[in-house]
Amino acid sequence: MVTNQHMSESEYKVADAPGKFLQAVKDGRKLQDASWNNGRILLSNKRIIMATNDGKRTIPLAKIASLSGRYDVNQTVARVSDYISLSLENEAVILISVGDDTEKFELKLYGALLDQREVTVRHPAVKGGVVQDTTYERARIKVDEDQLNVALANGRFVPVDLDDVGSVEANSQEVQGETKPVLDIEHTQEEASVHTYFAGDSHTCAVLESLFKKGARKSRASVELSQTEKRVLMALYSGVSSFEIPDFLGMPVDDVEEIFERLIEVDVLDEVRTRREVSLKTRGRNIASEAINEE
Repeated sequence: MVTNQHMSESEYKVADAPGKFLQAVKDGRKLQDASWNNGRILLSNKRIIMATNDGKRTIPLAKIASLSGRYDVNQTVARVSDYISLSLENEAVILISVGDDTEKFELKLYGALLDQREVTVRHPAVKGGVVQDTTYERARIKVDEDQLNVALANGRFVPVDLDDVGSVEANSQEVQGETKPVLDIEHTQEEASVHTYFAGDSHTCAVLESLFKKGARKSRASVELSQTEKRVLMALYSGVSSFEIPDFLGMPVDDVEEIFERLIEVDVLDEVRTRREVSLKTRGRNIASEAINEE
């Protein structure tokens, strides 16, 4: 097993856990007979080392093209509920699972891939549907739990809640005289729907796109809401304040409070103040606008 002595001075350990791994795709071809190897998974700021009693396999982080969806190449793989799919530059896909801690491990991996990376950011590029007069600025990014923190060179700080990402569009644009890959992220800030544009090298953008798409999938995960709950969302969406909802819908205050509780729990509303002021999250806005269109 690699110990800290074998690492160069600028390399440090980020995570280390018992787990399993397998190669699901080789040279673009799915391997139907792939089976899991048990061992330890070590993550540093430069590479992933997958060690078994028979030896070890190393993947430099620079070779990871993106983190993608599921590759259930056979039943043995399909039965594992949570694994990370690493798409490598040479059309290989490696799956890694560290059991119940897989999601935590994945966030640490995103951190190792993205932390302190420099990107160029335009924020907000669009606010409430209106294109803003903002320009691209240099920024550094850092993955922090369920948030991507963006520190702009001008001292401003933009947090993007990953579970509040509504949509992710990848394209290329001219940024400061150069054509670059650009990600257009829709999320919520101060109760308004905003779009933030991220431009950077293709590797950083591909990994960022994986991270934001993971957030958007979480944010879209289906929430079963009752008609009354939808009415509350539609009222908030059309501009009725939290405090006016009981009168507006002719409902007892306690019932409305209970609905707010549940909608905060399922990540559709954000609690603004403890005395029950709430605001819509991207997910809540999407449900409300769908419900209004169905009326």
